[in-house]
Amino acid sequence: MNTISLDASHDADFVRQVEAESGQNLSLCYQCGNCTAGCPYTSFYDIPVSQIMRLVQAGQRDTVLSCKSLWLCATCESCTTRCPNNIDVARIMDVLRHMARRAGHAPEPAIKAFWDSFLDSVKKHGRVFEMGVVAGYMLKTGRVLTDADLAKDMLPKGKLSFRPHPIVGRQSVIEIFKRYHEERKS
Repeated sequence: MNTISLDASHDADFVRQVEAESGQNLSLCYQCGNCTAGCPYTSFYDIPVSQIMRLVQAGQRDTVLSCKSLWLCATCESCTTRCPNNIDVARIMDVLRHMARRAGHAPEPAIKAFWDSFLDSVKKHGRVFEMGVVAGYMLKTGRVLTDADLAKDMLPKGKLSFRPHPIVGRQSVIEIFKRYHEERKS
């Protein structure tokens, strides 16, 4: 278990920024731990979700934005569902991940490559095209045979389509990405 020093100065601007971008009131979190208890990835996190929430409340920008947990969060919303104060914890984790990207806190190269491939797929197709994510990840990392043994089980079940599925509203998703990139420029 890592010890995190709270002696560093409290960054009130960080707290306000997280609240503004997420639309959540961080002071409502009283550290019940339900978010951590319900998280299926807690055992892989360097900082559990409830501690991330506390560190955000304490204004610990660098500690939060440099943790690996942000990048491992699947945004499954188990934390949000379990919160007794109706805090959208998954939304906060998503906001923190975006803040970390903007601040240049890159995760491990393989994790960053996966996220970049995932977002590229959604941007291009309007939803995740799994085979495209896999191909993009392999190109970015050079890990060509990583998890190749899973293909024999996934292909017969239709889990890996060779062509992206058309969706209604694809243009709306493209517009979301455009707005995001325009906001980052300003």
